[in-house]
Amino acid sequence: MASKHDQLTELLAPVVESLGCELWGLEYFSQGRHSTLRLYIEHPDGVGLEECEKVSRQVSSVMDVEDPIAGEYTLEVSSPGMDRPLYTLEQFTRYVGEQVSVKLRSAFDGRRKFSGLLRGVEGDDVLVVVDEHEYMLPIEMIEKANIIPRF
Repeated sequence: MASKHDQLTELLAPVVESLGCELWGLEYFSQGRHSTLRLYIEHPDGVGLEECEKVSRQVSSVMDVEDPIAGEYTLEVSSPGMDRPLYTLEQFTRYVGEQVSVKLRSAFDGRRKFSGLLRGVEGDDVLVVVDEHEYMLPIEMIEKANIIPRF
């Protein structure tokens, strides 16, 4: 059985793409009777308020018809931003050479948090260099990963 995250992604990715945007990522949090559905969208010309509004209206309509979330929920639509989260191996590959922050679901080599250079992707592992030590982090262990913006 697919997870709620996978069901929502399958339902909403085509809706976002039909509006000329890419569904960069989706986060779903359920807190008792109230939930939050957060969509990060990408657009070739950048994401502005207009794109967020269009996607929000269309997604709201689909959610009203399909009703995949029981109870109340808040819908948030935004750009991934400078500290963009990374969800897929393809996204990690696009940002090789950048500094990243990675948090794992459970400890790997005695730690859960890694900040360093994203060196690459090998198979289903993300290669991160921290203090001149290479770590091969399995994608299924990654709870959260973000680009560390350069200023």
